[in-house]
Amino acid sequence: MRKLVYYVAATIDGFIAGPDGADPTGPGGFWQIPEDYLRHLVSEYPETLPQAARTALSVTAEGTHFDTVLEGRLSYEIGLRVGVTDAFPHLRHLVFSRTLSESPDPAVEVVSGDPVAKVRELKREAGKDIWLIGGGELAGALYPEIDQLIVKLAPLTIGTGIPLFGRRAEFDPRNWQLTDHVVLGSGAAYLTYTRAPTE
Repeated sequence: MRKLVYYVAATIDGFIAGPDGADPTGPGGFWQIPEDYLRHLVSEYPETLPQAARTALSVTAEGTHFDTVLEGRLSYEIGLRVGVTDAFPHLRHLVFSRTLSESPDPAVEVVSGDPVAKVRELKREAGKDIWLIGGGELAGALYPEIDQLIVKLAPLTIGTGIPLFGRRAEFDPRNWQLTDHVVLGSGAAYLTYTRAPTE
């Protein structure tokens, strides 16, 4: 069965964005991506690069991890504000929203129903794993369904912002096993945690 993988960049203090929710790596963002971090991303997770970056970097690799990407409306709107209606045309793209009445792009599926039910349906389908890009609110809603965390740890702290699982996540302790890690010279790290089996 396919896994739901929360593959996300986070600061050491556990934030995925600043208080305004803007892209931390975008123009005016607080994290300038180190070269070794980008090289690792291109070689190991090329499908997670948005199309503009794939074009700029001449990346054509299909990737081996994901064929589907899920995101919340607020994350999706970061692209919409700059005219990008589908940042990942090379993946099946689903946006979860109760306020978008129709998709701004024919290739992007808007899901207004229960995210947990939809993810369970997706897991039963054939294919590669499912990438949960965020944001935090959607990750919090899907917390029980996340099978793996891949945290791209930025070597910085910001004090406050959008937490890994949003501001409304419920208290629900879970154990995870560190199943892979890559620590780069820049201080950035890729940490892979797989949900520990329940007793």
